[in-house]
Amino acid sequence: MKKPFFYFILINLGLCVNIFAQTRKDDIKDKKELKFLEDIEINKNYPKIISSSSKKSTRSIKITPLIEDVSSSSVEIENTTLIQFKYAQILDVEVELLKNNKLYLLIDQWLDTRYSYGGSDKSGIDCSSFAGIVEKEIYDHDLPRNSRQQYRACEKISIADANEGDLVFFNTRGGVSHVGVYLANGYFVHASTSSGVIISNLEENYYKDRFLSAGRFSTESKEN
Repeated sequence: MKKPFFYFILINLGLCVNIFAQTRKDDIKDKKELKFLEDIEINKNYPKIISSSSKKSTRSIKITPLIEDVSSSSVEIENTTLIQFKYAQILDVEVELLKNNKLYLLIDQWLDTRYSYGGSDKSGIDCSSFAGIVEKEIYDHDLPRNSRQQYRACEKISIADANEGDLVFFNTRGGVSHVGVYLANGYFVHASTSSGVIISNLEENYYKDRFLSAGRFSTESKEN
C-alpha cells in the first residue's frame, strides 16, 4: 500500500510544479509586454537614451544601443518609423509629435561628429556651420556664417514660443558665441566644443546660465 500512495504523492507534486511554472511564465510574459508598452523599447540597431516614462533628463545625450529582442506582436506599429521612436525617447515626447523625419535622419547622420573651429564637414564642424547646414537642408534658410551674424539676422522670440527649427543662442565666452537648433521639450542639437554634435537640454546648468535668446530666421528677418 505504501508504493501506490508514494506514486500518488509524486504525481500530484509534479502537477503542482507544472502549474506553478506555467503561472510564473505567464507572469513574466505579462511583465515584458507591459515594459514594452510603457518604455517603447524597440530594436533595429537604433539606440535609445531614455524612455517616454522616464523623468526628464537635464544632461547632454549619450546614446546607447537598444535591447535585442522585442516581440513585434506586442504592439501594432503603423505609419511610424524607427527614427521617430528613437528621438521620441531622447526628447521625452510622444512619438506622434515627431513628424519631421528628414530633420532627425540628418541629426542621426551628424551625431558625434567632432568639433572643429571653422570646420564645415564630417571631419569636424563648429556650431554655426552645423546650424547653417540644418537650416539649409531642412528649412531652405541661408544663414550667415557665424553665430553673431545669425543672431542679428533672427527675430528674437521667447523660449516658450520656440518651435522645432528655431535657433538658440548662448554667451559662452563673451557676447553671442554659441548657437544650436531647437528641437522640442527644451532639447536642442548643436556642435559643442567638448563633445561634438550632441543633443542637450536648456535646463542643464551650463546652458541655462549662458542662454541669451531664441531666434527665428526667415527670408523676411531683419537685423536687430
